[in-house]
Amino acid sequence: MKKAGKARAVGRDPSDDDQITAYSQAQPPAFRVICDLLRELIDMALPKARSKVWHGSPVWFMDDNPVVGYNATAKTVNILFWNGRAFDEDLQPVGKYQAAQAKFSDAAEIDPRLIRRWLKKAESDVFDSKAFFKKLREGK
Repeated sequence: MKKAGKARAVGRDPSDDDQITAYSQAQPPAFRVICDLLRELIDMALPKARSKVWHGSPVWFMDDNPVVGYNATAKTVNILFWNGRAFDEDLQPVGKYQAAQAKFSDAAEIDPRLIRRWLKKAESDVFDSKAFFKKLREGK
């Protein structure tokens, strides 16, 4: 893990924005509202992050490290933080590394203040996945 320094300003690629819009438009109406709200909150909280559809879901990156993303499943829209376990928040662990998530089935369940708090933590405490997986591949 590394503490985020100043994020380098990265211009958003219009084609990436189009892909995220297309992702949202492909969801059922109730989930489209959730996706659009999460995108708005993330974009406002992480203006210097680069976003794109990655592995089929919208993801925001700081210094080439994934920080936050969301995906729609059959029953919920999940917001995932790559370093969410370090937040000391009520998030569900995902996988065997540092990721954790929250699930929403209705936009009314989303507390924007809570999401902004999580996003602030995500911006200040970035899981350095590139270095972590490089060490893992090298066996160190």
